[in-house]
Amino acid sequence: MYFSTLGRVSTVELRHLAAMAAVVEEGSFGRAAVRLGYTQSTVSQQIAALERAVGGPVFDRPGGPKRVRLTPLGSVVLDHGRGLLARAEALTNAVHRFQAGDGRIDIGTFQSVSSVILPSVVRRLRAEHPGCDIRLSEEEPEQPRIGDLDLLFYDGRIDGDVEHRKLLDDPYLLVAGAGTFPDGPVSLDRLDGAPMVAWPLTCDQPLVEQALARSGARPQIVFRSAVNDTLLSMVRAGLGSALLPWLAVRGADVPSDDRLRIHELRPSLPPREIYLHWQAGRVHSPLAARAVEVAVEVAAALAPPPPTA
Repeated sequence: MYFSTLGRVSTVELRHLAAMAAVVEEGSFGRAAVRLGYTQSTVSQQIAALERAVGGPVFDRPGGPKRVRLTPLGSVVLDHGRGLLARAEALTNAVHRFQAGDGRIDIGTFQSVSSVILPSVVRRLRAEHPGCDIRLSEEEPEQPRIGDLDLLFYDGRIDGDVEHRKLLDDPYLLVAGAGTFPDGPVSLDRLDGAPMVAWPLTCDQPLVEQALARSGARPQIVFRSAVNDTLLSMVRAGLGSALLPWLAVRGADVPSDDRLRIHELRPSLPPREIYLHWQAGRVHSPLAARAVEVAVEVAAALAPPPPTA
């Protein structure tokens, strides 16, 4: 008996419940039909289908000008039906918001991108889609993974079933205390034995130090930190110079600090490469697709200026 009733109730459609709610609110099948844009016979057919599904009448029909009344079964059906209609409307609104770009996006990032690129990306996305939900997480692990992220910024290509878009080359610059080196480019051999502060030996840092060694420069690393601001504080304190990518220099507003000087390197080191990654084959939401477009535009506008500027 239970499964027989369940089978009938499962045939109830939202349009049946919407017709029932309209009849209750309007007081008659005719006025409900006008409100819904149906014929009165269509409304009657939908109520009849509902009654077959729930196994009994949902309205008393007194006839004439009197308002129709709910039966006790009808009250139960309407009480639960209104909840279903509300949830269906919420689902419809959520889908519409998603299609319009006002959904949720989860982005992985690291400190240089967080300081320079992402503020512009977030500002533009929120201006275009005020209802969007943007979630950011900042880290730079040795072996990054997309996981549940929609997008991941990383300074290099990552392994796995991912797609990517290269955003920019990020050249390394020498940041030194004022007066440490003459103005203009600095030859790499000047760094041999020089005190320097540096990132830990993770990510691209080993490649940087290997490139220095191949050029005959083996600086004396006197301090390591993963935090750009900390390294720059030590440069200001006179502990040593630092080799940092242009994004890190720009994000810390080094050019405006009269205690620091920025120098090109001669010869230059291989630049750091900044990529935006996402899971291969994943269908982007409109918001994620727009985020990729905006990130590309923002990165293009951030092309490094001439070092002497």
